[in-house]
Amino acid sequence: MTTTRTATATDAARWLAGVLQLSDSFYPTGAYAHSFGLEGLAQEGVVRDRATLRTFLLEQVLPQLARTDLPVAAQAWAAAGEPADWTRLRELCFLGSALRGAREPREASEAIGRQRLELAALLQGGIATEFNRRALAEGWPRPSCVAAAIEGRGLGAPREAVLASIIYSTAAGFIAAAVKLLRFGQNAGQTLLAEALGQTPALVTEALAVAPADIGAFNPWWDIAAARHESADFRLFIS
Repeated sequence: MTTTRTATATDAARWLAGVLQLSDSFYPTGAYAHSFGLEGLAQEGVVRDRATLRTFLLEQVLPQLARTDLPVAAQAWAAAGEPADWTRLRELCFLGSALRGAREPREASEAIGRQRLELAALLQGGIATEFNRRALAEGWPRPSCVAAAIEGRGLGAPREAVLASIIYSTAAGFIAAAVKLLRFGQNAGQTLLAEALGQTPALVTEALAVAPADIGAFNPWWDIAAARHESADFRLFIS
């Protein structure tokens, strides 16, 4: 029993260290250059302070995440098992890309996903290398949610850990962008991040209950703000 527990703890430490590396701001994904529509909402005056950011994050971003990126990532994690279901992974790549209605956030997700998968192939090899080979040969988009699933499989991370890492990266990314766009500091941002992360168990449970045919969300308010950002007179972020 002791040997089994020690082996399990060692395995967990191995994938946990890898997930922490992937989630670190030092990891070169290019995510820092994107706001995923937040700058557009700030320009419209809809998100203008911590209170309105909190409403946006907790009532728009995270609920939508539970019906889009998280279930796609969960499906991709399952499809990337042994043996990998390459037909299903291809379908999920196109679905994960199509979930973003505005061009800039869609291209941002694909750029980040591509960078993550190229790094995964370099650092891990294995399934990431084969995934990239097929994606390049067949012209698959590589959205960040599918990239996270492939990374997680390469590390041996469980499905729930992969989904939790997406929640962290999403919430932290929006808050980091907001610190540059709005008048509030890092301490205020960290308290909001802690509140958002407190929803992780519920979000994972909700995402795992979403049937493949029900994956998707409708948020024209957010999409329109992201689309308007393309022609803004001044832009701090690419998206």
